[in-house]
Amino acid sequence: MQVKKRIKKINGIEYWYEDTPYYDKEKKQIRHKSKYLGKNIDGQPVKVRTSEMIPARMVVSSAPKFAYNHGNLLPLQSITQELSIQATLEEFLSESETDTLLTLVYNRILRPTAMTNVQVWYEGSSLWLNNNKLPLSSQRISEFLANLGQKNIPEEFMRRFAAQIEPNATLLYDITSLSSSSKLLESLEYGYNRDNDGLPQINFSLVVDKEKGIPVRYDIYPGSIADITTLKNTIIRLRDAGSEQFRLVMDRGFFSQTTLAELLSENIPFILPATYQLTSIKELMSKSQNKVKQAEYLQKLEKGPIFAMPVKLEHQLEIDDKPRTITVDGYCYYDPKREQDERDSFYVQLFDAADRLKKARPQSWKRPEVVVNEIAKGFARYLKWKFTDGTFEVSIRQKAVTQRINRLGRFILFYNGELDWLSCLTLYRERDAVEKCFLRMKNDLDTLPLNARREDTVRGYLFMVFIALIIRMRLQMILKETGLSKQYSVEKLLLELEKIKLFVLSQGEIIQSEVSKKNREILTALSLCA
Repeated sequence: MQVKKRIKKINGIEYWYEDTPYYDKEKKQIRHKSKYLGKNIDGQPVKVRTSEMIPARMVVSSAPKFAYNHGNLLPLQSITQELSIQATLEEFLSESETDTLLTLVYNRILRPTAMTNVQVWYEGSSLWLNNNKLPLSSQRISEFLANLGQKNIPEEFMRRFAAQIEPNATLLYDITSLSSSSKLLESLEYGYNRDNDGLPQINFSLVVDKEKGIPVRYDIYPGSIADITTLKNTIIRLRDAGSEQFRLVMDRGFFSQTTLAELLSENIPFILPATYQLTSIKELMSKSQNKVKQAEYLQKLEKGPIFAMPVKLEHQLEIDDKPRTITVDGYCYYDPKREQDERDSFYVQLFDAADRLKKARPQSWKRPEVVVNEIAKGFARYLKWKFTDGTFEVSIRQKAVTQRINRLGRFILFYNGELDWLSCLTLYRERDAVEKCFLRMKNDLDTLPLNARREDTVRGYLFMVFIALIIRMRLQMILKETGLSKQYSVEKLLLELEKIKLFVLSQGEIIQSEVSKKNREILTALSLCA
């Protein structure tokens, strides 16, 4: 019987198959065996690469020999192209180096694991079909990351990436601590540890584009470096990348007279909440705490009342031994519901702190004041105590409590630029995007603890984590934009898409598994082909 070649059309795409007729003795009839030859290109069969996603067929000519995870990579690869991440990396790295870095990035998003396990994960993903020669042993990965850290590639990548920032963009800025018990990293220093783990740390600052919801640059500093120093350097580097017009939104940890003076002298638009360390702030709040409740400042926000009163801070300071007065505009806000919630929480915690102290029976060698601070913590300032015969007599400092209660539900946001009360408050509330980035980086991307032994390896590793964070946060934003976030978290969506596999058959043919209705709906919403 004669072997014939013919074309099958599947989902609008033409494929060549070899058709071999044979006689089925059991059914006593002529049947056909079909062998895949390739995609029809200019009338000739051409073997299709994995990335071209051969559609699944209902009839498989032989049992699968290997199966590879594929669907969960599709949105990550799409974002990599959308944001020109791969194209930018290829300006500095070879094709193999770019593939290696992106493989580490995808692993960090999909299945964060120890570097010794990356090779095993890689061999089970469809990335293996495109390039099965990547050097992904633990030692080779360490060498690769160290090589990245030695070069200026992270900074050059961020320069190009930050150049995409739109004029007048709102940038969210914050800093966190990354701890390590390593004895070999010189940049590890003791400082203000935000994770309270008692370990030396490096400081990691992050700038997030509020509108896009993605980080655009990061910087690494020794753990003892003050936040204002990191802020100054970040501003310089953003401007060096061509971002001249932007607004910085920061949390209260950055508030100081030095920060205000620096931002005003550079004429940078900003939003910054006040703390009560400065006498001038305490006086301003004292003058405003009752006045802000007047009806002329009443507004409505999310179906509830809120009061917003314009204020102005005039503060005297010395810069380079010269007296200077800075003037900053702001809004004093009063939220009645927040006041009630904060009051209830404060009184409960104050009672519990006093009660714990009364019941405490410290060992004789412990200093009483140390015990008070350990037990009462932040509420020690509101308690009056006396230690007699091994027990504490405790009472409340009414004046200190009254001062605290009078500030509840009230806060001041300072700003530079043209902002009304609502824009100022809304932009500040949206700064949680940068906190989410830190949360994703430390938890979902499994960044901590830093176990590398070389400074260069840590720098290369954090660059890899930064790219992973860009892609993951962009995917989260896409889920929100498409409405998929109502049904899926990022983790749930990626797990669902993991059901889409690529199969390699015994004859070398590559086919894709059948796509379920649920997965097809996801891919359609993400504008991805299946």
